[in-house]
Amino acid sequence: MFDFISPEVRDNLLTGATSALSKLALALLFLIIGLRVIGFVSKMVGQLIAKYDFDQSLSKFLLSLLSAILKILLIISVLGVLGVETTSFIALIGAAGIALGAALSGTLQNFAAGVMVLIFKPYKVGDVVTAQEVTGQVEEIQIFNTILATPANDTVIVPNAQITSGIVTNHTAKKYRRFDFVVGIGYNDDIDKAKEVLREVVSGEDLIEDPQKAVIEVIELGESSVNLSVFCYTKPENYIPLSATLPEKVKKALDKAKISIPFPQRDVHMHN
Repeated sequence: MFDFISPEVRDNLLTGATSALSKLALALLFLIIGLRVIGFVSKMVGQLIAKYDFDQSLSKFLLSLLSAILKILLIISVLGVLGVETTSFIALIGAAGIALGAALSGTLQNFAAGVMVLIFKPYKVGDVVTAQEVTGQVEEIQIFNTILATPANDTVIVPNAQITSGIVTNHTAKKYRRFDFVVGIGYNDDIDKAKEVLREVVSGEDLIEDPQKAVIEVIELGESSVNLSVFCYTKPENYIPLSATLPEKVKKALDKAKISIPFPQRDVHMHN
């Protein structure tokens, strides 16, 4: 059938086809084994991450990133087995990576900061924090952003890079949070009586932890009032309810005891 082809050309074609089929079979075998190895490595890394209690969002992202990198390396290796020159291909990927990194520098900073937050956990979902002059409850920690819900029920999205580059105050990291309350009484009022009234209010407040250890002292002799401060502790979740109810109870108790809460005033002397 192929009598018009010389024996030498026929042998070369046969050798070339055999070599190509061998490379293709070897590349296919390499691909199958490589995919199995990647699956095994991903499974082992996933078990290791689960052992150290990594954040679920971070775990999924790291596993996806690892799988993608290994598959890219596998594809390059398979192309090398097929005889494709991979040096220029690797250089092209490197150049594209550098260009993409420069274009997404801000995004990469947020990503790196998000990874740091998820690993070291300066705060977690449910904590109340102050960051970038915003106070709110952490609703979600994402790879690039942290979602806060403010007391006004606004949703604030703060880039992770801005959070980690500034001061973060975690108001709920401790078991109890100190509550400070200042009230002024008149200079003609009895300080000891005012302390007694404040002590009764504190003792009757269920949101205060261990009311007997609350500190009630005069902290300042103001222009128009003698200022007393109440230092007590409450659970973090009770801080806002306590700040909303205690002032009213103190005002009513002082009114009942005939102790005044003065407003700023001045004595003016006129000379003729």
